[in-house]
Amino acid sequence: MSRRLVLGGAAVAAGATLMLPSVPAAAQAVAPAQAPVSAAPATPAEKLFGAWVRGDRRAAARVATPSAVNSMFAYAYRAPDEFAGCSGNACRFVHTSVNVPGGLDGVLMIVSGSKVTKVYGSRHFTTPSAAAKHLFSAWKKNDRNQGLEAARPAAVNRLFRVRFDPKGVPYFFQGCSPEPKGHSCAWSYEGGAMFMHVRGSKATGYDVRSIGYVAD
Repeated sequence: MSRRLVLGGAAVAAGATLMLPSVPAAAQAVAPAQAPVSAAPATPAEKLFGAWVRGDRRAAARVATPSAVNSMFAYAYRAPDEFAGCSGNACRFVHTSVNVPGGLDGVLMIVSGSKVTKVYGSRHFTTPSAAAKHLFSAWKKNDRNQGLEAARPAAVNRLFRVRFDPKGVPYFFQGCSPEPKGHSCAWSYEGGAMFMHVRGSKATGYDVRSIGYVAD
């Protein structure tokens, strides 16, 4: 299968440096392995993936919504090299030989009927605050998959233990500051604060590795 790296403009040539040695699959798994399910969702998912690899937006539009097509064609890394199958209506394409930030380890497609309606993918965040804010936004929307675009599973699980309450205490972003081995991005609220511990670099991309809380 062809390989692509799409990091926008001149970064394409330099993007190969983003690919690091693979980490164990278990460290980035989105969910435990499950029994095979109906192959029906796989059909539009594989067709969209193939259209993206070929750079064929017209073919992609036949099997996916416009927003899903845009998300797929904005994927920052080269093509994942393995179709990991579908669980329910969620189909995954994963990297097996490279390491990418976040917890998706590739592309996750949500299928409804005969079309892909949503595409989540590993992202290349170039600042610690961008990764932290993306995770916080996912929490507000109760969207774990979006959270996994910016954070490892352990961080997502910790944050999503409690559902965000829009009527609860407000959170105030306090910015990010250096800490050993990375950055700490803080939100304050009445009674305490939340800290997202971010690792990575501008070249390799940042992601949230863990979350901590302190009480006043």
